[in-house]
Amino acid sequence: MKRRTFLRSAAVSSLALTPASQVLAALAPDNKYRKNIGIQLYTLRDALGKDAAGTLKAVAEAGYQQVEPFGFPNCQPLLDGAKAAGLAMNSAHFEWGSVISPKDAAMSDFQKIIEKAKEVGLSHLVIPYLADGERRTLDDYKKIAANANKAAELTKAAGIQLSYHNHAFEFEPKEGGKRGYDIFMEEFGKDMKFEVDVFWIKVANHDPSELITKLSGRVSQLHLKDLKAGLKLPEYGKIPDDSFKELGNGIIPMEPIIAAAEKAGVVHCHVEQDQSPDAMASIKQSIAYLGKL
Repeated sequence: MKRRTFLRSAAVSSLALTPASQVLAALAPDNKYRKNIGIQLYTLRDALGKDAAGTLKAVAEAGYQQVEPFGFPNCQPLLDGAKAAGLAMNSAHFEWGSVISPKDAAMSDFQKIIEKAKEVGLSHLVIPYLADGERRTLDDYKKIAANANKAAELTKAAGIQLSYHNHAFEFEPKEGGKRGYDIFMEEFGKDMKFEVDVFWIKVANHDPSELITKLSGRVSQLHLKDLKAGLKLPEYGKIPDDSFKELGNGIIPMEPIIAAAEKAGVVHCHVEQDQSPDAMASIKQSIAYLGKL
């Protein structure tokens, strides 16, 4: 092991065992993301399913300041546990079918989600995913964009920002070489924004910092996660579980991403790691890395 690698690993391991107050003290005071870092709770889904309250208490003790629940609004244990642990909730991934395939023109199901979001005090709602059958053609993406724009008008009226969270599949070339993400960039209205997942941008073989800069003023939030070296990119389908790495353990440089986010007007940054053999250890390592940037 090279000396630099050893020293960095030792520092991260040490920070992972540091009390939360000291980890937070290491976060640069002039950086709003590092002092208010969030965690997308999908990372901890297995532990949350067994003990939501205990897991969220551990999240707070690790130094995280806010959480982004998934499966909203049907995630009451997450909402209750976060509140009990003193964790802020500004954003949530919600049941996207209410927007992508609304049951009526009024989007009545989504209206109920908005009401619940207002009750909880959320300022952001995020479309988290698209199933295979929802994204086969460019016309599918155009339909999604139209529905998202309509839904964004509803959330704006409620004081909530609606955004779309990417994976890699939106960057796969379709008819004429055009991509689904191109459609979103062209057709999302002024009230509709993006939650950029830097990992999946890299998996699609694009530069996250460049995309954030290109979308300046249109990115509401980021998901921060790292990607292991050696993968053949781009990849638009399934990738190995061990592709997901803690921040600082992969090939994605975080410092320029955070700098680009500040310039682009990004509001919140959330750590996420879709797969990990020990998710709690992983999120501690990631926040320790942010503290040392």
